[in-house]
Amino acid sequence: MKSNFKRGLGAVAIAASLALIMSSCAATKFDAASCKDAELSLGSLLPTTGSLAFLGAPEIAGVDLAVKEINEAGGVASKCVSVMHTDSGDTTTDTASQSVDKLKAAGVDAIVGAASSGVTLSVIDKVVAAGIVQVSPANTAPSLSTYPDKGFYFRTAPSDVLQGRVLGNLITGDGNQRVGFITLQDPYGTGLEENAATSVRLGGGTVVANEVFPAGAKNVNAQVDKVLAAKPDAIAVISFDEAKVILPYLIKTKGFDPKHLYLVDGNTADFSKDFTGFNIAGAQGTIPGVIANDAFKTRLKAVNKDLTVFAYAAESYDATMLIALASATAAHAGEKITGANIKKYMQQVSEGGTKVDFTKAGAFKTAIDLINAGKDVDFQGISGPITFDANGDPTEAYVGTYLFGTNNNNTPASSTYGKLN
Repeated sequence: MKSNFKRGLGAVAIAASLALIMSSCAATKFDAASCKDAELSLGSLLPTTGSLAFLGAPEIAGVDLAVKEINEAGGVASKCVSVMHTDSGDTTTDTASQSVDKLKAAGVDAIVGAASSGVTLSVIDKVVAAGIVQVSPANTAPSLSTYPDKGFYFRTAPSDVLQGRVLGNLITGDGNQRVGFITLQDPYGTGLEENAATSVRLGGGTVVANEVFPAGAKNVNAQVDKVLAAKPDAIAVISFDEAKVILPYLIKTKGFDPKHLYLVDGNTADFSKDFTGFNIAGAQGTIPGVIANDAFKTRLKAVNKDLTVFAYAAESYDATMLIALASATAAHAGEKITGANIKKYMQQVSEGGTKVDFTKAGAFKTAIDLINAGKDVDFQGISGPITFDANGDPTEAYVGTYLFGTNNNNTPASSTYGKLN
């Protein structure tokens, strides 16, 4: 009896130990939420408050979808990838700087963000000094192409050299000859206006006025009046959230025909809850990047079922995947995954080698298998082929055109492909 009792206890102990081990394995999910020993630690610096908050949800969803698919495929260096999300706010606050401090303290290797070029310019020196790779999914200011970032800065959205070209061609292609601009006075606004104005002139048009206003302005009536006084055929409004005060005055109060109104990525938003008593039906807007297809929207809704805006989601997804591929390449070379080593391989994984199409399921696993076999990969993203140049800019990209209806929301109309040399 005694011996049998001991054997019974032993069997119970073994069973309990096995149960504990199995329970422990089950509790440690290979995902970002429970990732404690990541070789690759990511951070995001994306807007959940401020003038670009409407872009935050799709950008964060793009990051989360990429991390989910990376972890489902076995992670990077056979370990899970973690992600820490922080708010970038806008240029009227110090939110971004505080968020970068949090990400630095957390020891992230790379940051996806910011959305606003002005926000990035306010924190990029701090990010570079910390040796962290920064990849923006939405920065378009041309000035960032030659910023002294020591090779740590990249972006998956094209410079506004391309959006400006598309916007100017759209305006003159619609038959408008006299064009006025109402422009946000920051690197994004002035850079986009300069390139769009050049395109208008090359298209045979004339820029009859360009009035600038400060970020966060609550009243832009004086600037609107000056542009209207020049009697333009068309008006382009280059702004962020300030469009909510500009458009009611321009359309409802002054009676400007919205069919001759052109918006940009900073304000091509859903205004259905903001504008009452008038609509901007016929207005058009441009947003760098592909127009999200149904297959990608379905994938995104696996991480955010309530998503209704999809702008820059593809660029955020691609930014995250490129960081992961560069990290995996460094790990295969026997190097630690650090910002300094990630940046070494960012351009390499975006060009040459075996093309891997990330619009298809299982693409990350395919790419990792190639890297682990000592082969180079050529990332083909959802937003486009990317192909970074020496400045960390994509050399080819798409710009989508969107049309507003009577509900003051927009729907995709067309997509233009272009190269940047």
